[in-house]
Amino acid sequence: MKTPVFDFVTRYCESGMSRLHMPGHKGKGPLGIEARDITEIRGADVLSEAEGIIGESEDMATRLFGSGRSFYLTEGSSQGIRAMLFLALKLQPPGRPAASRPLVLAARNVHRAMVSALALLDADAAWIYPEQAPEKAPDSVCSCHPTAAGVRSALTRLKEEGRLPFAVYITSPDYLGMQAPVREIAEVSHAFGVPLLVDNAHGAYLHFLETPCHPMDLGADLCCDSAHKTLPCLTGGAYLHLSPQAASRLPASLVRSSLVLFGSTSPSYLTLQSLDLVNAALAGDWPGRLRETARRVRGLREYLRLFGHEVLETEPLKLTFSLGRGAGTRAADQLRRWGVEPEFSDVNYVVLMFSPDNTALDYQRVREFIRHAGSPGKPPAFDQARLSGPAESGQGACAPAPDITSSDVVSRDAAALSLCLRPLEQAISVREAVFLPQEEIDVRKAAGRIMGAVTVSCPPAVPIAVSGERITEDLIPVFLSCGIETVSVIL
Repeated sequence: MKTPVFDFVTRYCESGMSRLHMPGHKGKGPLGIEARDITEIRGADVLSEAEGIIGESEDMATRLFGSGRSFYLTEGSSQGIRAMLFLALKLQPPGRPAASRPLVLAARNVHRAMVSALALLDADAAWIYPEQAPEKAPDSVCSCHPTAAGVRSALTRLKEEGRLPFAVYITSPDYLGMQAPVREIAEVSHAFGVPLLVDNAHGAYLHFLETPCHPMDLGADLCCDSAHKTLPCLTGGAYLHLSPQAASRLPASLVRSSLVLFGSTSPSYLTLQSLDLVNAALAGDWPGRLRETARRVRGLREYLRLFGHEVLETEPLKLTFSLGRGAGTRAADQLRRWGVEPEFSDVNYVVLMFSPDNTALDYQRVREFIRHAGSPGKPPAFDQARLSGPAESGQGACAPAPDITSSDVVSRDAAALSLCLRPLEQAISVREAVFLPQEEIDVRKAAGRIMGAVTVSCPPAVPIAVSGERITEDLIPVFLSCGIETVSVIL
């Protein structure tokens, strides 16, 4: 597998050329990587046109993923999400009645970037909410678990109302690692003549499992991946994939112009080189190492279950578990005492993400944490003996974490709190809410006010209330449980 972008930059670094061009560091600096950080000099190609080495590298990624066409992004899936919605509007068949504002049918656990796209495109959303009771599904703002039946019901209703959406939009896997039935939802969407868009930010690797289950393998029309989340890639590296059918209807020039519309004209060449090298990894031994990683994570799931803990059935690289309602934050703090930094935790769940580049020591520390964790519903105990790695690992003992204070322990009220996403009144459009004058207030005083800019950190970046929705009293404890003390509301 060739690596044309990486090879070009390597030759340039070795050429000894005087750098009388951007960037200003001139290839020197304290990071030690400045020499490889270039811009669009002659021969380096241009991402927004990509007819040279970048285009050649993208062609190889297209073949590896088996898509109709794959495009590189250097600003993560956030850029891809916005471009996907814009391109889906272009896929609308001629003659379809135009609504006052375009409408997308979406599972409610969207990333905040999708809400930004609605504001920029002046589009509305018809939301699909969780259908299962919390006791049968994860009680978290991260999950929505849409079903094909639910999508069919919503599309039928919207069609009868004369509001057929321009796209169906789902997040799969979600932040907890739960996967939607993409193939079945794609079949339903296509039966209504509506394209399926998938935010697959956490699932770039899914095509390279023993049984491929990437959204592009399952019938999605457009899909974005964050390569940096699960592949050996620098932060910001991502893909926008088009199915063969979508690629035949959307010219590459239109796709690239949409990416420039929502992104920078100065893409990181460090990130482009990283995406280029991912091709070599995917064509080499990485898929085999991936399958071994999936096997080891399955082993950790079973080990947790031996101790009676709740473990979610997730995509293969996530270990998502609960030590009991209200124990998520405390469990995450205890993991840090064992030298493990989790990907995410909320009131109930802890999420650990693995890849083929995790070491034996990483797995050993998690197993030791599990062995010392409390019984279900009780906080884990802390063994003062900190786990150190094998001598050959070259890593020392874990540093002790600060003592846990009472503020770190979730209260009885919070433990009983439902974090499930719930319908709210859409008082004004998303675009109006984002662009109208706003004020920031204490969330405890927000009941009855209209949400302005989305207030949520990443992770998980799932809005508790979407811009333009009216905040209800029962949402305030949910905001607080996520560490959100203030919100922006319409004046």
